[in-house]
Amino acid sequence: LFTRFPLLMWEKVLSKVKKSVVFMDDKCAEALHWSGGAATLLEAGARNLKQFSSFEACGVNEPKAVFVVSTLLKGRTVDIIKDIISLSHFQYCVVFTTVAHSVHLLVNKVTTEMEGSPVFEQFEEKLCEWMGNMNYTAEVMHVPVVFAPVSQQLIVAPPFAHLFPLLSPDLEAINEKRPEKRRFASLNDIDMHCLPAELQIEVKSLASALNSMFEATGTREESFALGPMSRIIAGELANLPQAKNRRKTAPNKASIIFVDRTMDLTGAVGHHGDNLVEKVLTMLKLLPGHVTDVQVDMLELTSLHKTPHSKNILAPGCLAQIQSSARSLWDAMLTSKHKEGVIEVRRQLVEAASKENLPIKMSMGRVTPEQLCSYIQLFRSSRGALESHCGVLQLGLATAQTLRHPSLPRWDSCLAFERLLLQALGDADFPAVLRQLLPLMKPRGVEDTSASGSRLREDELGPDELILLLVYLYSLADETQPADHDTEEEEELEKLERDLIGALTLVISREKELSPLLQKLTGCTNPEELTAERVHSAVEKMFKTLRGLSSTRNHLKQLRSIYTASDGIHQATYRPFLRQILEEVFHPDRRECPDIEHMSGGLTDLLKTGFSMFMKVSRPHPGDNPLLLLFMVGGVTPSELRLIKETVATHRPGTQVLVLSTRLLRPTDIPELLFGTQRLVPDIGV
Repeated sequence: LFTRFPLLMWEKVLSKVKKSVVFMDDKCAEALHWSGGAATLLEAGARNLKQFSSFEACGVNEPKAVFVVSTLLKGRTVDIIKDIISLSHFQYCVVFTTVAHSVHLLVNKVTTEMEGSPVFEQFEEKLCEWMGNMNYTAEVMHVPVVFAPVSQQLIVAPPFAHLFPLLSPDLEAINEKRPEKRRFASLNDIDMHCLPAELQIEVKSLASALNSMFEATGTREESFALGPMSRIIAGELANLPQAKNRRKTAPNKASIIFVDRTMDLTGAVGHHGDNLVEKVLTMLKLLPGHVTDVQVDMLELTSLHKTPHSKNILAPGCLAQIQSSARSLWDAMLTSKHKEGVIEVRRQLVEAASKENLPIKMSMGRVTPEQLCSYIQLFRSSRGALESHCGVLQLGLATAQTLRHPSLPRWDSCLAFERLLLQALGDADFPAVLRQLLPLMKPRGVEDTSASGSRLREDELGPDELILLLVYLYSLADETQPADHDTEEEEELEKLERDLIGALTLVISREKELSPLLQKLTGCTNPEELTAERVHSAVEKMFKTLRGLSSTRNHLKQLRSIYTASDGIHQATYRPFLRQILEEVFHPDRRECPDIEHMSGGLTDLLKTGFSMFMKVSRPHPGDNPLLLLFMVGGVTPSELRLIKETVATHRPGTQVLVLSTRLLRPTDIPELLFGTQRLVPDIGV
């Protein structure tokens, strides 16, 4: 039901696109990409699909336009629609926005319930005005096309991909605007009304979209939360008037647990996941305008020779597929170990080649990228075979290109360093462990004085990997160290951080090409724009955020630790936060975990809290319902999807668990979200 919901919402759009040119923003385009793609629009009768941009327009013979946007109908969004209409000759315009009418009312400072959709009706009049004739047709409506079914187990929300839990610098920024006596002591004290207006709108839009999903699936949810941002979102959903009405009559029960990504950053930046898709997402370049899917080079399926220009001739392939064989392979790659995933890719390629009677040479043993490519190239000779198996072939190419990617050895280097640092954290104080990163912080390609000679090696760590190791270390710092730091240790740490800031500034300044992470961190798109002062300032700011990462679980009573120190026999280990949550939820004794806060009670829950002082009252428990939804605010990793699947199979086989998330993560996404410039003020199109 839930994975069908995005398709049901797109059907509302498809019903209006006949004989129209469709203009769509990147976020909606990414949601459509995982729900059948542009082909579904063209099959429904659309003439063309164009970017939502002031530089686009239509000819005299194109009288109908459909706009699909993920933003409020205000500000820049309105300007772009007006520009496109002014340059075209439309007689019929339809505008779909993913932002509910109720949110538009709030933005216009209308707090009372109103009949109809006055904001949308006013906008319809404007559209007719811009088309130049009040008798032309204009329609404006809300349709929540915000969710994308990435797999049977995972639904992501591209319009909310940059929504991330609050951090300690955010607390400072919020407190700056408040009188001294009314300042918040911790992130946990912050409520919805204290957030910047743009962030409030984003949270309200997300709650509204979730409510639409529950309405369409007839779901009566019990909401639970772990983390400050999760509490705000779950509270907003619980108090939504439409949600209260729905919960009275909806037949299907479900539990939804909102979890802040900041509860466990170690798992998101670590390289211990042993998952093929995690590596594919990291090694291959993103599709332009997307945050999840990547570009797969299709050259192997053609007779073209590889030249510097061949990439511009061929459209890239991708991971989002509609063929059932490709969907099942994708699901297997997403939730299995690396080796199992690669073997399954080979098995499906062999099976596809056998079906088409292609002359395949079987070979057992280790799967190599050359072997996969030799199987894929067999399909070049048959157009029919290519069309029938294009989904599996694209996933096979993505796997081969990842396995032979020059940056793949760095993945193993990061994993080796993480294991060393994990052991060292239990044996030495934090400054001593942090100091181990200093020798690594040298500009790439610089001669090393050690016996190994030049440092320009494939497994050499660049600035991206160094930043990931810093996040990894700082996210574990507090719980692996004694609470009472002396002044001497604090001074030593401050001096060491200054040294690290200087060293990392030099490393970044010497880069010949800026990765997406470095572009986000510095605000520069190419190395020529970099200045030492600009880089130093960005790195200083980054360390300020890093210092607060280790205290994100301090408010928890039971689930405070994700680290188990070595006991002399067993090595120190990382304990995934999500596994701990699921073990609590599925505990046979139905234990009540004080950290998993129930949010959807209203008056009934308050009464139960009162009664529980003098009598035993049964409170809602997340494990009570046949369906459990985990909503990861800030993203989920492919290896966590496997971990969830395995934990459920071990503790409560048969229970249906669906993961909802703002995005599917690769390790470098986390520093981008932590240190990016648009943290507290998301782009909502105003």
